Amino acid sequence: MSDTNYADVIIVGTGNAGFAAAVSASENGAKVLMLEKVSEEYMGGNSALTIHMRFTYNSFSDLLSLVKDKKLTYNKLYTQKLQELQEAVTEYTESDYLKDIMDVTNGKSDQILSKELVINSLPTIKWMNKLGHLWSPTFDNPTSANVVSFNGKGYGLIQRWKKIALKKRIDIKYNHHVIDLVKNNNDKISGVITKTNNGNKIYYANSIILACGSFESNSKMRAKYLGEKWRNVKLRGIPHNTGEGLEMAISHGAIPYDNWSTCHASPQDINRPDYDLPGHNKSGDYWSRYAYPFSVMININGDRFIDEGETWRGLTYAKTGKAILEQENNIAFQLFDSKHIQAGVLRKYKKPTKYSSETLIDLANQIKIKNKKKFINNINKFNKAVQPGNYNPLKLDGKSIKNIYPLRSNWALPLNNPPYLAYPVICGMTFCYGGLKTTINGELINKNGDIINGIYAVGEMLGGLWYNNYPSGGGMMAGAVFGKKAGKHASANIN
Repeated sequence: MSDTNYADVIIVGTGNAGFAAAVSASENGAKVLMLEKVSEEYMGGNSALTIHMRFTYNSFSDLLSLVKDKKLTYNKLYTQKLQELQEAVTEYTESDYLKDIMDVTNGKSDQILSKELVINSLPTIKWMNKLGHLWSPTFDNPTSANVVSFNGKGYGLIQRWKKIALKKRIDIKYNHHVIDLVKNNNDKISGVITKTNNGNKIYYANSIILACGSFESNSKMRAKYLGEKWRNVKLRGIPHNTGEGLEMAISHGAIPYDNWSTCHASPQDINRPDYDLPGHNKSGDYWSRYAYPFSVMININGDRFIDEGETWRGLTYAKTGKAILEQENNIAFQLFDSKHIQAGVLRKYKKPTKYSSETLIDLANQIKIKNKKKFINNINKFNKAVQPGNYNPLKLDGKSIKNIYPLRSNWALPLNNPPYLAYPVICGMTFCYGGLKTTINGELINKNGDIINGIYAVGEMLGGLWYNNYPSGGGMMAGAVFGKKAGKHASANIN
């Protein structure tokens, strides 16, 4: 391990949080080195598979610069989309964002961290926009903060981050797997040991920022912290986040912070692969089955088990995967009929696994429902319980059912107009909610409440924000906000 190098700040990981930290540190005068576990082809981690960030905005004017593409100024379809976005958007305030966080976490999110996330979300987005990041109009949920998505999705986001970092002369080394931290004679974290294709190397720095993901890709850690049923779950993410960064930090005094027993897990196609990889056409949202709020979702016994239309998908999808995993055979079925097709709620299902029939009993036979008589009775009861009202998938329409459990709060339509469709879905895990205790600047804290000098944690490694559930785009926004703060703070501590 004689090959050594020095940087003011070392960033471990090349996801969104890592790049935000690296660029922020560089802007504040630091010499920055980024170390990535995998090859350049697969850089970016789970960030490269994402779609959007959740941030506050006061009006369309806050969004215009994000989606303003000079190359498309005279494109009629582009200008039409901008007009539609302007007409759809109202506002998404700080109080809205905080309420969503507290609602989905049952009030358990760290109030200091969540407030810091919310108040810094729009300023951080504007900072990213000035750096060169672009977004595109989205119309999934115009009143629920899902109004713009990354131009080029998460893969495009990461490629832009890389371009920005290289322009700022940030050094990025691939196939450098950080396996341990180094302390100097004053017991300060002062470097990292990496495993490379040419043996182990040591890199020294004044500050280390860990942005190398959670432990969702480690089957043993999943079983240990989440439960045995999670051991063989499929990943809606990369296979590289195996928890070494967390274990390293803990071995050097960091403490686990909150909710290591829950995770982000959503409905996925039954035939999805075991994991996704950045840059592949069938990664990210290709396998996601997110029309469930409009479906009647049943288990193999023919029973409903959640309020499918509780609220916007972005506030429920991350807990719905767990609900599916808890069903017999770890499977569920999303049921629709011709009315749903006509309403357009299935348009994002790309070559899904599906069954179709002109009768419900034949559909039940195809998907091998155990108790077909109960299944038919349950559907009949659901149909009769649907309340009058105008169905509208673009808003919380309040079209509900009554006198049946589970409740149904929105988007209830009777299943009575063939063809009938069934989409078999399973749980797909994205990341774990448990992380490490930090300050608002990402500095790690030990069991005595003291700051561990020289080391930070951001991205999926930062604990305390999420409990049992999560608002879509919140994690990516947290990565950018706290990554930016950690980079600035670390650069201020250059000796």
